[in-house]
Amino acid sequence: MDALNGLFYGLSVAFELHNLLLLLAGCLLGTLVGVLPGLGPVGAISILLPLTFQLPPAGAIIMLAGIYNGAMYGGSTTSILINVPGEAASAVTCLDGYAMARHGQAGQALGIAVFGSFIAGTVGLIGLQLIGGPLSVLALKFGPPEYFAIILMGFTFIVYLAQGSMIKAVLMALAGIILSLIGLDPITSEQRFTFGNIHLFEGINVVPLAIGLFGLAEVFVNLEKTAPARVLQVRIRNMFPSKSQWLQAKWAIARGTVIGFFMGILPGGGPVLSTFMAYGVEKRVSKHPEKFGHGAIEGVAAPESANNAAASTSFIPLMTLGIPPNVVLAVLFGAFMIHGVTPGPLLMTQHPEIFWGVIASMYMGNVILLVLNLPLIPLWVQVLRIPDKILYPLIVLFCLLGAYSINNSVFDITVMILFGVLGYLLNKFDFEAAPLILGFVLGPMFEVNLRRSLLMSQGSFAIFVERPIALVALIVCVILIIIPLIQTIRKRNFCWFSHVD
Repeated sequence: MDALNGLFYGLSVAFELHNLLLLLAGCLLGTLVGVLPGLGPVGAISILLPLTFQLPPAGAIIMLAGIYNGAMYGGSTTSILINVPGEAASAVTCLDGYAMARHGQAGQALGIAVFGSFIAGTVGLIGLQLIGGPLSVLALKFGPPEYFAIILMGFTFIVYLAQGSMIKAVLMALAGIILSLIGLDPITSEQRFTFGNIHLFEGINVVPLAIGLFGLAEVFVNLEKTAPARVLQVRIRNMFPSKSQWLQAKWAIARGTVIGFFMGILPGGGPVLSTFMAYGVEKRVSKHPEKFGHGAIEGVAAPESANNAAASTSFIPLMTLGIPPNVVLAVLFGAFMIHGVTPGPLLMTQHPEIFWGVIASMYMGNVILLVLNLPLIPLWVQVLRIPDKILYPLIVLFCLLGAYSINNSVFDITVMILFGVLGYLLNKFDFEAAPLILGFVLGPMFEVNLRRSLLMSQGSFAIFVERPIALVALIVCVILIIIPLIQTIRKRNFCWFSHVD
């Protein structure tokens, strides 16, 4: 079955009344969960998965895919309005989205996030439909050396994420890597940094960590301020980006889409890494990088586009290779198995109604989410007018709910509170939390692929330059490191000559 015929077949499945209603319900629930601070797609799918046990397999997967995409759309809302990421992939949006909101441009930030998400998500689905097979074959050829080199390239973007001191950003990334080592050794299964605590055997969950660093910390920081940190009066008529803002954001959307497209395909990439990379690229290519972190619309458009493009293309390794590339799709993988369906190379032939039905429903879901989110933007903007004494307790409540709902564990609440305090202290001493999240997410993949590569080569680091793809990625890393060093040297020389004159 070719791609076009497959899409038409999938549309016939998705347009069945019960599947259409399930898709609509999934999009609504996903958007609602994405909008609520502290709750993300992982918690939403985990909580709602039991509701699908009695549904047909195709309808259940369609509904869960709708929840996932809806949460990806809605996750930017709280990042922009109250600086609380709905989930880890929305953390980067906080940097400029919240700054735009504080400057009275919350509606425009939300608007560019919605349009960028729609464009990128649609492009990602076209890629999933047309070239999912060939690209998954290419990804299958990647070994540990290639993954290690690509992850290392992701770390080099830390220098571009840094708003202040580059040294502080690197230290935060290293702290994130150290935190990611907590748990059982991935190779030997020995305990590391667990101190005998059974709750740490599986490591620290990224969701309570992110909620604490970006949610509770923001509440703590704002509570000590005499003036409110949020813009309480926002003109809803400015909910659509202006022509000049579109011109500023169009290439950011394009680049973010491309980055998210390819990062979503690679197992281990996904929305989180793609948002950091997209933001770093935009800051690097911008003529005014100093605006990033202070309300640059490109800083919202790029990560949100990358986020949703990666969310779409991350279904490629899941449905064609049977490899869930991120935590959310790992839960979806479990949903496939619960319904007696094994995702992988045979899914297209053994269950075409699911393979093509999910793709077609995601096209329809993108349209539903665009139509759904635009009219609701004024409602989300009204959140800014809620008094602090009401809003902050609600934020704390949703943060507690989101942290607890992942594993139904009080321990996760403790972790969230600890990282909330840490995030507050980091803010007081001008340390940034974003590089810490990046190091924490990439740390396990970085370690595992490094160790596997050295096992393959019997301890020789030459394996990283003997593999063409790994060599290219390492060359890119070197270039990315050298460029800011050259710029720093030039600035110092210029200052020295100016002083001599």
